[in-house]
Amino acid sequence: MSLEMTGSEILVRCLAEEGVEHVFGYPGGAVLYIYDAIYNQDKFQHILVRHEQAAIHAADAYARSSGKVGVAIVTSGPGVTNAITGLATAYMDSIPIVVFSGQVPTHYIGQDAFQESDAVGITRPCVKHNFLVKDVRDLAETIKKAFFIASSGRPGPVLIDVPKDVSMLTAPYHYPKEIDMRSYKPIDKGHTGQIRKALQLMLQAERPVIYAGGGVILSDSAPELNQLVDRLGYPCTNTLMGLGGYRASSDKYLGMLGMHGTYEANQAVQNCDLLIAIGARFDDRVIGNPDHFSQSGRKIIHIDIDPSSISKRVRVDVPIVGNVKDVLKEMLAQLDGAHPKNNAKALEAWWKRINEWRSIECLRYEKTDHIIKPQFVIEKLWEVTKGDAFITSDVGQHQMWAAQYYPFDKPRRWFNSGGLGTMGVGLPYAMGVQLANPKATVACVTGEASFQMNIQELGTCRQYGLTPKIILLNNGVLGMVRQWQRLEYESRFSESYMNALPDFEKLVESYGHVGIRVEKAADVEGAMRDAFAEKGKLVVVNIQTDPDENVWPMVRAGQGLTEMILSMEEL
Repeated sequence: MSLEMTGSEILVRCLAEEGVEHVFGYPGGAVLYIYDAIYNQDKFQHILVRHEQAAIHAADAYARSSGKVGVAIVTSGPGVTNAITGLATAYMDSIPIVVFSGQVPTHYIGQDAFQESDAVGITRPCVKHNFLVKDVRDLAETIKKAFFIASSGRPGPVLIDVPKDVSMLTAPYHYPKEIDMRSYKPIDKGHTGQIRKALQLMLQAERPVIYAGGGVILSDSAPELNQLVDRLGYPCTNTLMGLGGYRASSDKYLGMLGMHGTYEANQAVQNCDLLIAIGARFDDRVIGNPDHFSQSGRKIIHIDIDPSSISKRVRVDVPIVGNVKDVLKEMLAQLDGAHPKNNAKALEAWWKRINEWRSIECLRYEKTDHIIKPQFVIEKLWEVTKGDAFITSDVGQHQMWAAQYYPFDKPRRWFNSGGLGTMGVGLPYAMGVQLANPKATVACVTGEASFQMNIQELGTCRQYGLTPKIILLNNGVLGMVRQWQRLEYESRFSESYMNALPDFEKLVESYGHVGIRVEKAADVEGAMRDAFAEKGKLVVVNIQTDPDENVWPMVRAGQGLTEMILSMEEL
């Protein structure tokens, strides 16, 4: 005979069955029965954030770093509306999270009750799927479906809206071991014939490039990608979301491509005769103008779990739908079985051309003693952490500098909002990453504007003993906005600076943490070493950086990949 439980007890028990270890959330009236059930359990830890947006971001980063499904709970009305930015951020980057939102009792729905909002309607555009549970007997199966949908196929956020009476009423407990959804059957294995066709093109190519994206990270296929690149000897470039998918220390690595990618990566992608896209989606920040990107005679192979992403922006010649890991494993197996050889002479000439592009040294910058360059700070961060830290980032110039100057050799070490470009993610991301990796070195690269967007989470860090090191690149301006205004708006700096910044050291100390101010380039390394030596404390290193520094290279919006600006002198 099945055990009778309340909906809240069922929810908590289901999370335990899924092996959930951390839940991020903020209570409110519609979820108090759920929080009462949380009080009476010991299977997972609840992390009380200071704002619902941070709960979703932290769950998102927990998922990115652990490979597990992140979980968050918010209340009805403003609780779920505050969660929208976090859901959209996770949706754009294909991150598996399950979010429970409270709802007014079922018989109040549609009556404009206190703290009522149409959670299903509001979140529909920014989740992979959502559910409104109207019967407590459906709750356990719905949770099983949510975890399955979130983590399979192309991952993404799933929301479950739970009315208050559903969380209070009782039903027999049964959590299904497996779930079968007739309308949802994601494909994992790629078509063998298409893989064979792709390999034939790859081995015949004279100017091949492998272009790897976030799908490599999400599918845990970095080992297979590294093996494939090394086996073939082809150049490889990673997207912003794919950093660490192929190791940056390899001489076959061209750096990041796209709007702020390297000269050699962009030139190689534009001039190749075969582009092998693996777990990437040809987004606008990567390929620029699609019309400029299209080249007659160039072939494109596209491997992706999501069939809707293939030929969405760029027509491809060999589509392969499937999980990246499974496809690469079969590709490697076919290579082993056939013992084929590539076009070595043509490949040698291709590498010679690539190395000519490399010789331009597009990431070179002017180093000075009297002013702190942000690029220099990131280089020192890499040295101090020996290139082995877990790095979270907010959004803006500092995000691009971190991507350019902190080489990643491992996957799931770089956490940023790539698709939505959400400011304020850095600190809550650092929380989620540290909870998933409690013994790891975690650093958040942020700016004074982004940092203030979720700065209240310093309180959460204090409460739960979370001690990431915050590298604050403080230039006193909205750096990326200012850069665009300089380039596109004749230096009319409309509302892109702040003249009422807080004393970050005092503010940080008021939360019980440590603040360090750095004004000289000579002091940067020492301050960082002091910060990372503080094992049991969160430290904010407030570094006064050059307010006039820009991110180079740069491809303007609407321009082609090879139409790059390398410095102000080119304007």
